[in-house]
Amino acid sequence: MSNIIDQQRIGYGVSKEGDQLFQSYDPAKSSKIGPDFADATPSEVNRACALASQAFETYRKTSGKDKAAFLDAIADEIENVKETLVEVANAESALGLPRLNGECGRTTGQLRFFAKILREGSWRRPIIDCATAEQSGSQGDIRQIQIPLGPVAVFGASNFPLAFSTAGGDTASALAAGCPVVFKAHPAHPQTSALVAEAILKAAQKLNMPEGVFSMVYGNAHQVGGTLVENPHITAVGFTGSYRGGKALFELANRREVPIPVYAEMGSVNPIFFLPNAIAKNSAEMAKNFAGSINLGVGQFCTNPGVFVTFKSAESTEFVNQLVEVLEAQPEGVMLTEGIAKAYCSGVKSLENVAGVEKLLSVDYSESIRVKPGLFQVDLATLKANPSVLTEVFGPTTLHISIEESELPELLSLLEGQITATIFAEEGDEATAASLAEKLEQLAGRTIFNGFPTGVAVNYSMVHGGPYPATTQPGTTSVGGTAILRFTRPVAYQAYPEALLPDELKNENVLGVWRLLNGEWSKNNL
Repeated sequence: MSNIIDQQRIGYGVSKEGDQLFQSYDPAKSSKIGPDFADATPSEVNRACALASQAFETYRKTSGKDKAAFLDAIADEIENVKETLVEVANAESALGLPRLNGECGRTTGQLRFFAKILREGSWRRPIIDCATAEQSGSQGDIRQIQIPLGPVAVFGASNFPLAFSTAGGDTASALAAGCPVVFKAHPAHPQTSALVAEAILKAAQKLNMPEGVFSMVYGNAHQVGGTLVENPHITAVGFTGSYRGGKALFELANRREVPIPVYAEMGSVNPIFFLPNAIAKNSAEMAKNFAGSINLGVGQFCTNPGVFVTFKSAESTEFVNQLVEVLEAQPEGVMLTEGIAKAYCSGVKSLENVAGVEKLLSVDYSESIRVKPGLFQVDLATLKANPSVLTEVFGPTTLHISIEESELPELLSLLEGQITATIFAEEGDEATAASLAEKLEQLAGRTIFNGFPTGVAVNYSMVHGGPYPATTQPGTTSVGGTAILRFTRPVAYQAYPEALLPDELKNENVLGVWRLLNGEWSKNNL
């Protein structure tokens, strides 16, 4: 492992100037492991950004075919070190080999998925608005296409050391768009980041990508990330993490002389609504599956169901009692870091101290890194008096909101923007489900029917985002094919000579583009 780290070059990894050292931490063994890492200095961060800016001049003009080959090569290099990578990631996260093997597959799958999108080409969204005699003041054809923004700063997530990290979704979609990436490794898994960074660099070198197309900096201190966001070469930021962290980066980016977009996914409570006939049909099985969703990954998912709602009835009470039984039988889980464990325990203790909040599981929430699930209950009156109980508690806990059906509109008015919202309904619940679905599409980026929110598919239609405070950019997604559009912008070319147009907009390539001619839209091969 040390040999891999020592091979990193300035601008691509280990600091040669920094003196603020930190190490990996094995949460399962409660011990530090591996070599020392140093926080990158401001000059090193700025050099990485300058390299990225230089690389952009070449990389932005790289063909979709060549960028696709680059992404596929990264996936190949990651697969070449998969066994070691998964073992190192497990030592730094305690997430378990089965979970991390799956996450590694998702990481390479995302890269290959964006490679497929690049080869297909419609992500550039070419549009031709043909000039006609009827258009008053026409200046000729107007043709539009998406172009890359420029160098992107990506911050690794704590809870996904592979899929939302060094070669994760933000990096993959930025590189696919034609944007070089300066990646800030998460301090919870620096060795994992080093292995993946080396894989990216090998792929870049094999395919003669420009120096600086990918760089990595380490930083245990917030100043490293701040320096990165403030650098004038950076044109956008990708972030997955806490509300506090995402909001800080968002504000920093907006205070720049030239503000830039921050695509921050900051979590949510992901409410689930269990309607009466769904509970009556099979409450025992649903309670078992629900407990699995709450406790999946020790609750450390941004789609963890932190709130669920039922209408007051004997059947709802029985469902909650069954959920208590299943959760009580769950073993302790190891959280990712001591900091996350402390925040989790602090969050559940805060719930305990709110008058009117009932604790349904008799768990002692010490500040141990090994934790048990939590389950709390509240009514609407208490919730209205203490809206802070709807704040996300990152970990395996959920809050039951017990209401009368007539109180549903008032409850919905208290909910903020969410990544997901779920309805469980069966025959006889149609009217309530229809009204609820209409409200939830205004609250969440993804709405789900009769399924749990944990687990995010990587496909063309997925939306992993939502209204603020779930994210800072509600019109975008950080997972799925359209994630690439975060790192592009539209440009219109008016009355351009054929020779100066992007290839996708030239007349010989008009198949596969939208065209407006005589007021009628037509499309081919899209």
